[in-house]
Amino acid sequence: MDFIDRIQQLANRIPQQMEHCLTEEATKTALIMPFINALGYDVFNLGEVVPEFTADIGIKKGEKVDYAILVDGKPVMLFECKWASADLNRVHASQLFRYFHTVQSVRFGILTNGIIYRFHTDLDAPNRMDEKPFFEFNMLSFQDRDVAELKKFTKSAFDIDEIVTTASELKYTAAIKRILASEFESPSEELVTFLTRQVYSGKVMQSVREQFAEIIQKAMRSFMSDKINQRLKQAIDEDVALPAAAAPTSSAESAEAEADSEPERKNGIHTTEDEIEGYFVVKSILRNEMDIKRIHMRDTKSYCGVLLDDNNRKPVARLWFNREQKYLSVFDENRAEKRLPIDSIDDIYNHAALIVETVKRYDAE
Repeated sequence: MDFIDRIQQLANRIPQQMEHCLTEEATKTALIMPFINALGYDVFNLGEVVPEFTADIGIKKGEKVDYAILVDGKPVMLFECKWASADLNRVHASQLFRYFHTVQSVRFGILTNGIIYRFHTDLDAPNRMDEKPFFEFNMLSFQDRDVAELKKFTKSAFDIDEIVTTASELKYTAAIKRILASEFESPSEELVTFLTRQVYSGKVMQSVREQFAEIIQKAMRSFMSDKINQRLKQAIDEDVALPAAAAPTSSAESAEAEADSEPERKNGIHTTEDEIEGYFVVKSILRNEMDIKRIHMRDTKSYCGVLLDDNNRKPVARLWFNREQKYLSVFDENRAEKRLPIDSIDDIYNHAALIVETVKRYDAE
């Protein structure tokens, strides 16, 4: 199994595990130890992973940190763990800071609640852990490039010099992304002035800045929307097949075929970003169960259908996203539809077992 598949498998389990992760110890067992294991370290080998790693730090005797990863018998990575619902912005990695200063072999400190992993090193001053992480990995929201960075911390790929070399770039890239996000939300006076001077020949007075601030914000959002739509269109062109002719055998299937007819496809059907994202969530859930090329999307005016083998007789899920309250439809052994309310697209993961059960049932027929 590839590394990205192991991480995705862990991510798919998190929604089911969360209700049991009510303490720090439960979070360690259910989420953090499997994560360390996915990195290739044997959590049952004290020569690689030491729980409750202890050292005497100054006048503090027996100071402990939750886990230490050892390489050649020396601790190089430390994990400080919080319970799954802890807000990492409100906790302080006190043990990590103290260990970093005194245990010379330690180069990376990871603060985590089992979902978000924040990686720290000592870019600002030697042997003093930076307050801000140079890399953050979110188990419920990651992209391929994030997995590529995380892979550098695996046992087979671990190279301190290589990671430290790229850490500075990652740190400043993340900082710039935060600035850009802030500018998109509310353009600063400096940015407004700069952009206004590129298109406006008059003197940039306060009244002019106020007028252009709104224009620039609209232009930035329009630009981003155009880019997103362009990428989504490319994804649809590459990943969504045209409807295949299939004879429905039940009233529910007949309704789907009718809703999916070619005339209706040409008459006011608009595939939204939420529908595409929901479709990819379903594919993510099924990634380890089958060849995901078998999963197809067909949009209608009322809902977005997800099908197995592009076959109307094998509905996997329906995404009812064309209204304020979103619904996910799943199907039982009789292909009867059950509509489930969801608050966000990520809530689809809460019903992963039903989706997997549905496709397995089709393959068993």
